[in-house]
Amino acid sequence: MPIVRSRFEERFLPYHDRLFGYGVALSGDRDRAADLLHECVIRAMAARNPPESEAAFRSWLFAILRNIWIDQTRASRRRAEYEARHPEGLVQEPVLLESVVVNAFAVRKAFEHLSQQHREVLALVDISGFSYEETGSILSIPKGTVMSRVSRARRALASLLSDTNVVAIPSNRTAERK
Repeated sequence: MPIVRSRFEERFLPYHDRLFGYGVALSGDRDRAADLLHECVIRAMAARNPPESEAAFRSWLFAILRNIWIDQTRASRRRAEYEARHPEGLVQEPVLLESVVVNAFAVRKAFEHLSQQHREVLALVDISGFSYEETGSILSIPKGTVMSRVSRARRALASLLSDTNVVAIPSNRTAERK
């Protein structure tokens, strides 16, 4: 039985190994390169209008992979800088799984109550890691508009989270002491 491939797969396959090699060259790590390549495929497949010419398509794929690497590197650097400046913010004690689940649920529920514009901009910037410029390009709005929407969306999310009545679930050890 012949294998049926999509048009995207047919166009992408010749560049797979070279993209992986480029990912290794950028990251210095085969596992991270595999993650970069996977994210690249996801973003490229989700694109509405990939370039038609083969040369432009190839360049476009490599640019996507590079942009993902840049975004992840910047996020890692910002996280490391923040942790270096705020060591008190680092978790010193073990975190109970129950509290992680409760917090994740609270954030998800609060996120659902945001406006469509706010969910969309936070999904692109904070969840997907796009820069303000990239997000503006995706949404066809100016960078400044993206920045103000992100700011308002984060404030709205923080407000929603402060309004929730999340109660910590006591561990068995705490319940046994009482």
